[in-house]
Amino acid sequence: MEGTNPVNKKLAAALSGGAVLVLALSGCGGSSGDDTDAKLGSWAKQVCLAVQPQAKKIEAANTAIQKETSDNSTPEQVRQTDSQAFQDMSDAYKAIGAAVNSAGAPDVDNGATKQQNAVKELNDISASYAALKKQVDGLDIKDQAKFADGLKGIATSLDKLSTSGNDALKTLEEGDVGKAMTKQEACKSASAAASSGTA
Repeated sequence: MEGTNPVNKKLAAALSGGAVLVLALSGCGGSSGDDTDAKLGSWAKQVCLAVQPQAKKIEAANTAIQKETSDNSTPEQVRQTDSQAFQDMSDAYKAIGAAVNSAGAPDVDNGATKQQNAVKELNDISASYAALKKQVDGLDIKDQAKFADGLKGIATSLDKLSTSGNDALKTLEEGDVGKAMTKQEACKSASAAASSGTA
C-alpha cells in the first residue's frame, strides 16, 4: 500500500500537536509556589478530574492513528481508524468543554469571561474534529491516488487545527488558576497522558 502510510505519518505528526490543547487545560506549566484559596482549589479539582479521562481518550486516538502509520494498512483500515479517532477526539473536547462549563467561573478576575471563552474554544475544537471525521468518511478508498490526496488535505487541516487557537485555554489557565491546577493530582495525570500522546 505504498503511498498511504507516508501520508498517514504526516497525519500522525499533525495530530500530535493536538495534545498540546489538553496540556493547556491540565495545569502543565503553572508554578505552584503560592497557596491558592479553597474555592479555587475545588474548582481546579473538579475540572482536572473531568479532563483526566478525556486526556486518556485523546491519547488513545493519537496512538491509534500512529499505529496505522507503522502497519502495512489498507486504505479501508486507515479510513476506519482515523474516522474513529476523530470521533473520539471530538467527543473528548466536547466533554472537557462541558466540564469547564459546569464547573462555573473560577474565582479570579474576569473568571466568567475566561471560562466562557475557553468553553467556546473547546466546542469549536470538538466541531473541527467532527468535520475532519466527515472528511475522512468521504474519502475514496478504491482509488489509491485520490485517497492519498484526500489524506494530505486532512493532514493540512489537522496541522492548522493543532497550531491554532488554544489562546482562551491558556488565558483561563494563567495565574492563580494555573497554580491551583498544578496542585491537583488529576491534572498531573492528564498532563502526562497528553504529553505521552505527542511522542
